[in-house]
Amino acid sequence: MTDRQGRPVTGLTAPDFTVSEDGHPQSITTLAAGDFPLAVAVALDRSFSMGDRVAVAKSAACAFVGELRPVDQVMVLAVGSETETAAPLTTDHRAALAAIGRLDRWGTTPLYDATVAALDAVEPAKGRRALVLLSDGTDRYSRTSASELLDHARRSNVLIYPVAIGPARPPIFAELATATGGRSFYEKTPANLQATMGVIAQELRFQNLLGYTPARTPGDEPQWRSIEVRVNRADVIVRARDGYFSR
Repeated sequence: MTDRQGRPVTGLTAPDFTVSEDGHPQSITTLAAGDFPLAVAVALDRSFSMGDRVAVAKSAACAFVGELRPVDQVMVLAVGSETETAAPLTTDHRAALAAIGRLDRWGTTPLYDATVAALDAVEPAKGRRALVLLSDGTDRYSRTSASELLDHARRSNVLIYPVAIGPARPPIFAELATATGGRSFYEKTPANLQATMGVIAQELRFQNLLGYTPARTPGDEPQWRSIEVRVNRADVIVRARDGYFSR
């Protein structure tokens, strides 16, 4: 939850929220708000299509790691013709920074495949899980389609923060952010990009976790349940998952 200037909103209570599932109001039973430990995968597109923007993406990734607290875990994934783990999930931020520094341009961009791999890599971690994706958004040669990627993202418990570094922000970036409760960005200048990474780190730390027992019991097969979360304040912007699969 942020205000119009993008700053986290604190001090909210359960009565401030309204949650609907498939259009039906739900009774909120739990609200946990605060500074949560993070487990973040930083996926950096280093393909040849990025050109000189690889250096910009590396600088942005380093800025993000620098915003993390000692207890936060981070992993670094290099996206090229294959997705490689440049640094495994760790609280050793210096090791992550060193791994980013070693990355060079290489390969094509099966971006959809890489995003699936990144989600699967960070999903088993504990804490608030997120994927920060730095890319020009160009996909080449993925076996995964855009619709399959969105379905996979919806089935995960990972917030996705795609950051477009290139001529345009692809629509899939906004869709991934909406599906998972994250936020997409499009930055043209390195200076703005540095500030954006700080915004992402801050937003990830301050979260509101809402809990409720669905009024409708699940069936035998997983079903998609749409969710709408509202805050009863005019100055608050809500970002939340757009739904989940019942189990």
